[in-house]
Amino acid sequence: MALSANGKTAVSGSDDRTVKVWDVETGQVRRTLEGHARAVNAVALSADGKIAVSVSDDRTVKVWDVETGQVRRTLEGHARAVNAVALSADGKAVVTGSGDRTAKVWDVETGQVRRTLEGHGSSVEAVALSADGKAVVTSSDDGTIKVWDAETGQVRRTLEGRGGWGTTVALSADGKMAASGSDDRTVKVWDVETGQVRRTLEGHAR
Repeated sequence: MALSANGKTAVSGSDDRTVKVWDVETGQVRRTLEGHARAVNAVALSADGKIAVSVSDDRTVKVWDVETGQVRRTLEGHARAVNAVALSADGKAVVTGSGDRTAKVWDVETGQVRRTLEGHGSSVEAVALSADGKAVVTSSDDGTIKVWDAETGQVRRTLEGRGGWGTTVALSADGKMAASGSDDRTVKVWDVETGQVRRTLEGHAR
């Protein structure tokens, strides 16, 4: 699920292989985006609500024109299902995470891979991108979270001690804090610079 900056447009992806664009005010479907061959695992939406990006078990990444419902570009390069996606604030860069244990940084305009981020020992389940597009955070089933330099592809820091399989990750606007969720029923807030856990949030029953 993704929401536009003005809160008027929502985008969702489904196991039915479609992406739907919703009018939040009316609750109506504005457009159904069809083109994936298998389940859609995650979606992202540009701040202005004009570009949507979806990732799928079919191993592709699709960039959509929300107004027309047309595919602007299909990005191919992952060897397994694509699980997660994040879109830069300016809509020019996409980050994806895959079951092939990599994350990729893509140029939306050209469809080319800017950088492949390799270093996880298992599937990458969640990704986040800093507001300035310079840092990428990935969460993997190998039990670690990695902070990457998006320009060089180098690991800045590996955050260990999450517990459980990684399901979600988020990054603060200034890139100084990260938050992660896992199936151990906790949320951890991390200091990106030091790699230390600032706080563990507990309370979920499942």
